[in-house]
Amino acid sequence: MAYTKRLCVALGAGLALWAQLPQSAPAQPAPAGNPDLTKFILTPAAAPAPRLTGPKIYGQRPGNPFLFTLTATGDRPMTFSADGLPDGLTLDAATGQITGTVAKAGTFAVKVAAKNAAGNAARDLKIVIGEQIALTPPMGWNSWNSWAGNVDQGKVERSAKVMVSSGLINHGWTYINIDDTWQGTRSGPDHALLANQKFPDMKKLCDDLHKMGLKAGIYSTPWITSYASYPGGSSDSADGAWDKATLGNDRAHHVGSVHFAAADARQYAAWGFDYLKYDWNIDVANCQEMSDALRKSGRDIVYSLSNSAPVNRGADWARLSQAWRTSGDIVDLWGKAPSGWQHGFAETGFGEDRWAQFAGPGHWNDPDMLVVGTVSLSQAMHRTRLTPDEQFTHISLWSLLSAPLLIGCDMEKLDPFTLSLLENDEVLDINQDSLGKQATRVSGPAFVPPAAPGRGAAATPVDNPGGNALVYAKPLDDGSIAVGLFNVGPREEKVTATWKALNVDGKRLVRDVWRQKDLGTFETEYSATVPSHGVVLLKVKASP
Repeated sequence: MAYTKRLCVALGAGLALWAQLPQSAPAQPAPAGNPDLTKFILTPAAAPAPRLTGPKIYGQRPGNPFLFTLTATGDRPMTFSADGLPDGLTLDAATGQITGTVAKAGTFAVKVAAKNAAGNAARDLKIVIGEQIALTPPMGWNSWNSWAGNVDQGKVERSAKVMVSSGLINHGWTYINIDDTWQGTRSGPDHALLANQKFPDMKKLCDDLHKMGLKAGIYSTPWITSYASYPGGSSDSADGAWDKATLGNDRAHHVGSVHFAAADARQYAAWGFDYLKYDWNIDVANCQEMSDALRKSGRDIVYSLSNSAPVNRGADWARLSQAWRTSGDIVDLWGKAPSGWQHGFAETGFGEDRWAQFAGPGHWNDPDMLVVGTVSLSQAMHRTRLTPDEQFTHISLWSLLSAPLLIGCDMEKLDPFTLSLLENDEVLDINQDSLGKQATRVSGPAFVPPAAPGRGAAATPVDNPGGNALVYAKPLDDGSIAVGLFNVGPREEKVTATWKALNVDGKRLVRDVWRQKDLGTFETEYSATVPSHGVVLLKVKASP
């Protein structure tokens, strides 16, 4: 996390060339004080009939508690069904929650369905009981980019309720993650770290989230002291005693001689947590220690490493964890150093593509959280400084990269435009694709980040050396290709995806993913005029 939030590359998405097309009406007005961005909405409104959403594959380890919620858009009430569930699992038809325990490893083909007064929908769900979990990138919310050190149990509970009441849960958003500053004292029987007064009942919080069909996440570090100056996962004292006056500073940002990973992992499992963000200058030994502790905890806990993982140990992060930060911390400005947005283009994909080899089901490259909506990022709460185009690029790039999608905004200040960014099921399907491939740059020059502006200032628009048109492609499990036509320059540009670059030939049907609209059949290439810092996100498949 790095306590002072730094950067991730704010890349915009295509909008201007679509402005003349019909747009869906928002379900609610923009919150007071926010600019009205409804004219920029591209995502069509959900139909009344059911549409099943979320991942089509799900992994759980044998013998551990199972919780997976079937999700669907469409009018309520709605009922769910599942045919072919493995022994030990049951479905609540009213909530879509599948719970229980599966004793033995195996792969199960399940037919799931949703039905309401307007119609019904069905599709296949593959349940894999084995060692791999997080077979698609995690989707959810994290507290840091909005609340930072002001987070408490009430804010987390309210954020979870909005995840449900806003309908985001119906699009597959699952995790509600507490970041730094929850930590109290090591007063448990085996010196496990317990919560401070801001979180009076962690077990109840996790239970309540599970009842909503959501999952719970928590934060820690193997250091003595966290980035935000709270107790960490080690100590130089056998009982883990921690004093803010002597240890609440940068000098305690190191791993102590006494480690509490095993005790802490058991405590996370006892509370009911499903996700751990582990934050420090990542090294293999401490990563391995917590990985082993989580595996022995009796609960499946997604393990996410933070931050700035060294790429030369990528195989270790993929072996030991389910996600790892490939960059420093994100900020909501295009072109602001040191990393983030730039990392998303220049290193994670558009430049060297050197992280792509490590991505796949159960292990994901993470260029940091989403900075759409109303955020703080160590400042006063404010509307993201990304333009609408840059926000489309942000969501499009993260989806193409198969990156974890963690909303960072104040959930109680969601506006129609932000909701439209987070509710487009065709965009989310690219992120959640079962093949689990990360997109790579197939044409255009490597992205060279612009020079950093002064503190709090926007970057001066500049051209990318070698050209501004970048094409990014990701193979999908149905044989089609997700394609991003990106313009990283300061003015409108024509961007072309050729079938040769995509390694296909013949007639191809091209679909505008944000608008969920077929654009026609094309012989050898597709071109679009893309606004500055914008994107056109496409799905290209063989013509019938």
